[in-house]
This record gives sequence, C-alpha cells and structure tokens, in this order.
Amino acid sequence: MNSSWPLLSVITFLPLSGVLFLMLVRGTEANVATNAKLVALWVSGFTFFLSLFLYVGFDPDFVGYQFEEQVDWISGAGISYHLGIDGISMPFILLSTFLVPLSILASWGSITHRVRDYMMAFLVLETMMVGMFASLDMLMFYLFFEGVLIPMFLIIGIWGGIDRVYAAFKFFLYTLLGSVLMLVCMLVMYQQSGTTDIPELAAFDFAPTLQFWLFLGFFASFAVKVPMWPVHTWLPDAHVQAPTAGSMILAGVLLKMGGYGFLRFSLPMFPDASDLFAPMIFALSVVAVIYTSLVALAQSDMKKLIAYSSVAHMGFVTIGIFSMNEQGIAGAMFQMISHGLVSAALFFCVGVVYDRLHTREISAYGGVVDAMPRYAAFFMFMMLASVGLPGTSGFVGEMLVLVGAWNRANWVAVLAAIGLILGACYMLWLYRRVVFGRAEKPEILELEALSSREFLIFVPLTVFVLWFGVYPSTLLDIMELAVSDLLGQIGPQQTALR
Repeated sequence: MNSSWPLLSVITFLPLSGVLFLMLVRGTEANVATNAKLVALWVSGFTFFLSLFLYVGFDPDFVGYQFEEQVDWISGAGISYHLGIDGISMPFILLSTFLVPLSILASWGSITHRVRDYMMAFLVLETMMVGMFASLDMLMFYLFFEGVLIPMFLIIGIWGGIDRVYAAFKFFLYTLLGSVLMLVCMLVMYQQSGTTDIPELAAFDFAPTLQFWLFLGFFASFAVKVPMWPVHTWLPDAHVQAPTAGSMILAGVLLKMGGYGFLRFSLPMFPDASDLFAPMIFALSVVAVIYTSLVALAQSDMKKLIAYSSVAHMGFVTIGIFSMNEQGIAGAMFQMISHGLVSAALFFCVGVVYDRLHTREISAYGGVVDAMPRYAAFFMFMMLASVGLPGTSGFVGEMLVLVGAWNRANWVAVLAAIGLILGACYMLWLYRRVVFGRAEKPEILELEALSSREFLIFVPLTVFVLWFGVYPSTLLDIMELAVSDLLGQIGPQQTALR
C-alpha cells in the first residue's frame, strides 16, 4: 500500500518544523519559556494526531509494508530515502508520538531554565525516534538510531540531577561503542549484497559463518539499548539523573529500540545465528529477570528501583523474541508497548511527589494516600499493571512470552516466572512504604493534591493500559500478519516448537 501523500515523512519531520520555529522566538526569558512550551505541546500533539491516520489507514490483512515512500538518495551506491511501516513498526511509532506530548506536559513546571533548548531537544528526539521506526533503508536507520543519542545526552547532561554529567557520558559511551560495531557489520552487509534496502537484505541469504559474526556485531548494539545484563549498568544512573520527562521517554521508547532491532535485523537477516545464540540470550535474560529483581528489592531510591524493574521486564522481551514462535514474538512486542506505557506512568508517579518534596528516598514518604488519594489510586493501578495483574496490558504480554518460552524451552519459562513473583514483591514493597502507613511527617500531610495537568497525564495512560488489557486484540490483530511473515523469513527449521 503506497500513500499518495507523504504521511510518514510529515509525521517524522514535523517536530523539526517546531524546532525551527522555536529558534526564531524572541522576547523576555519568561515569554520565550511560555511560548516554547506551547509550541512544543501543539507541535507534538498535532504529530500524534497525524500518526492516528496510520492506525486508521493501516490494513491488517495486507502482508508487507504500507505507506511506503521511496526516493533515490545516493543512487550510484544504491542508497535510497525509504520509509514504510508494517505491523511491527507501526505500534512503536504511535507509542513515540503519544508519549512525547505527555512528557512535555510533565515538564511544564519542573523545567525552569533554558526551557526553549529543552523543548527543542524533545522535538528533535521525537523526529529521531519516529524516523528510526519508519526507516526501510539501513543507512537511514543507522542515522536515526544514533541521532537519538544526541538529544537524550543533552536532556540528561543539562537538565538532570547532581551527577548528570557522569550519567550522560556513561549513557553515551555505552551506546556508542556497541553501535560502532554495528556500523562495521552494515558495511560488510552492503559489500555482500550491494544494497542497503532493509526488505532486500531480509531476503538476502547470508552465509552461516558470516551470519555468526554479523549477529554478534548487531547484538553488541542492541543488547546495550535493551539493555541486557551485564551491559545494563548505564540505565539506573541515567534514570536517576534524568529529569522526569527524560526518564519517561527513555523507559517508554528508547529501551524498545534494541528489541525492535532484533526483530527487524537479527531474526530475519541472521536466522541461523539467531537460533544458534538463542540459548545464550535465554541465559542472559533469565539472569536479568532474577538478578535485577533482587537488586530492585534492595533499593532505597524510587527511581532506581523502577529502573532495575525495567531491566527485568525487558528480559521478558528478549526471551519472547528469541523463542522464535508466534506466541513469544507477539508477546514480546505486546510487552514492549505495555512497558512503554506503564514505565512512563511509574516514572511520572515518582516525578509528581519529587516536585513536591524534592527527594526520591523511599524512607522520606509514608501515608501519601491521606494527602493525595487520587494519586494513590493511579499509582496503585500502574503498580499492579507492572506486576501483570489480569485485566491490564502487563498481564497479556508476560503470559504470551511465558507460553512462547515454554514451547521453546520450558526451563526458561519456569525461571522467568520467578521474576514475576519477585516483581510483585518489590513493587508492593515500594507502594506500601510510600503510600500506606500513618502520615507522621508534617510535610506529607501538606502535600498538594494532583493538579489538573497531572491528572490529564495520568488519565490517557491509564485508559490505554486498561484497554489493551481487556481488548488485547486491538494490538495483536495489527501484529499478526507481520509476525507470521517474520517467522516465514526465519524459516521452519528455526521456528519449530521444541
């Protein structure tokens, strides 16, 4: 399905038009800050509105890419400007455009210096995220994939906490190192196939020995982005130091880039190597699920606890992807979308009370429900969604992953299920200490109730988490044919249930 109107290009680059407009804004510092917030909110909101047309116009019965746009870019080298979406990429584009305006709203009162620069960084980040998920050319994918680092590096390094510079450089160096190896592998793939077009590369038959090395090169980049154990250590520092909105986007979208890369590159292009390395991926993922859950239990900082929980949840994602069967891959994708919504909401929960008391220490709270009952209700719902309560989106993704893992290797499913128990332990422990108990501290009793802006952020997140939990077919129907096509590219020898 080809669009007569370049909808994907408009959605991708519309945020950059907001950046150009903000560069021209003049006036007093207060006026510039107010105008920057309004421009960023309206531009990102309109981008989300346009992205809904992707959902409305998407044909779930069509196998292949839709809304395609292709123009020769470097024609002599076979490199083109090629955009398109399928049932794998479209949900991630919607997730990105949905979370950015909510993140801008979350920053409304907490960011007080260099506001225009901050809003520009978020709009550039949105273009990079959408462009990465929509790219069907390997070079374009790499440019957007790496471009995400720059605005997020600035968001953490300029508007973060006390140790923001350390966390920003650690984030940048970890992710850049892996991506250099991926670039080398891309050059080898281009030399072998003579093209950078992703659909053509997916159909190209790379030699098994070459697949081995190419898989490792891509794995070095995607594993850091997920992040997988043991290359996850940059994530807690980045989350703790990032502003609230930065953590929302980092957990909501950026952690999904690695999983998306496995689905778009590793499985279809290196099926033999993916099957060969699956036991290693399972082992690392199980360690991540159990170990980081135990580490989360020992945390005294709310943000760091949720950051470690993200590593555990993304361990389920990699288990589902490398199960290489329909239930596992669909469950991994569903889990990524669900985690994007739930983790963004949980980090916003931390941001709400941090803006009032300016501390994330769990011991500083207790009895918050007495002063902020609506906040306690939203927090409880998202906490239960995080632990996979039936009726929420978290349950659907985790159960599908466990079914897929059981069909591939039942020992993986058994060990991963331990992570579900530990997840309930640390989230319930966090909620009990922050929300319940007697409000003995006077500052707790004086906490302001949720503002209308904060309420406006919580409501859509809650609605979608509940909707996808009750009607998971909303997402699963979109993914079905794309997942089946991916399994066909992998081949029956890899996807056979074990």
